Amino acid sequence: MDFGFSEEQEMLRDAAKRFLADNCSTKFVRQMMADKTAHDAGFWKKLVDLGWPGLLIPEEYGGQGGTFLDMTVIAEEAGKALIPGPFFTSALLAAPILIEGGSDQQKKDVLQRMAKGEFIGTVAIAEAAGRFDADGIQLKATKSGNDYTITGEKFFVPDAHVANGIAVAVRTGGSGEKGITILLVPPDAKGLAITQLKTVDMTRRLCHLKFEGVKVSGMLGKEGEGWPILRRTLDIATAALAAEMVGTAQKALDLSVEYAKTRVQFGKPIGSFQAVKHKCVDMMVAVENARSLTYFACWTVDTKSPEAATAVPMAKAYASDMAKNVTSEAIQVHGGIGFTWEHDMHLYHRRALAGEANLGNAPVHRETVAKSLLG
Repeated sequence: MDFGFSEEQEMLRDAAKRFLADNCSTKFVRQMMADKTAHDAGFWKKLVDLGWPGLLIPEEYGGQGGTFLDMTVIAEEAGKALIPGPFFTSALLAAPILIEGGSDQQKKDVLQRMAKGEFIGTVAIAEAAGRFDADGIQLKATKSGNDYTITGEKFFVPDAHVANGIAVAVRTGGSGEKGITILLVPPDAKGLAITQLKTVDMTRRLCHLKFEGVKVSGMLGKEGEGWPILRRTLDIATAALAAEMVGTAQKALDLSVEYAKTRVQFGKPIGSFQAVKHKCVDMMVAVENARSLTYFACWTVDTKSPEAATAVPMAKAYASDMAKNVTSEAIQVHGGIGFTWEHDMHLYHRRALAGEANLGNAPVHRETVAKSLLG
């Protein structure tokens, strides 16, 4: 069985690399970090022109009709470039949840606008506990006629401040995986307050949502049957996040190796010293191990294999620890300059820390794998 990427996917990787080198420098990333929204309309239009936000959207709805492995290539390169703004949220959370759970009419109405870049979506899952499993969804919605009323809070909702629509996971009854419903809430709904949070990685914004008697009628799928849609969406987003973290760590490693070759101490490049050399080798081994696990996880998601249930959390757990450690070690390789705000290395470490916490941290995913192995 061949797990390699196709010639077309490698061409896509090269094109992505060239585009990001020209349009997503660390200077631009820093600008977005200081921006009010971290969302630049000009950069977004360039991504739309490339077709990236609509890559997973079927051609019949105006998208590219690409595979998840196509998106894996983009995600890894995006991680190297630290792409700011809502690309990940809209392309890898909002589009998949609509593809999985939307009616034909909903897809026609929204997916076409998503592919054109006219609609940015997001998904609200986590609550105060920060969990991304079914038991973590406790926000209640009460039904009256055709409407649902939501009162409560959602935390760590990505890019809600620039979203045109929010898919909110609520509980309409039952417990565990039963009784979860996905309601569609417009960001300007009466009684909804959206507040940006201060986080470790301000190139991508997370928001707090407070619902005070918010009335909505739109939903994805059927009442009480939202978890399978969410589960598939989370598999896609989590595998893509692991691929992105591999890219971020790879870039940190590349910068470290380059620095070790050019930085001279005691008349020699520091890369010639065993302590530095071994550190770089250990970093490379960690990145390659994570890449192997992540590529396999992405393949299981692409083929909808049952193995995704263990492969995805395994990849995310390993990639979370790996990216955090590799970017930290990269700072060490750079020595004193690596600890300054002027150097870019902290940008990669921040992205790694944010990625580790997003969609469940390493211990959470290791627990998932352990439970599945125990049966």
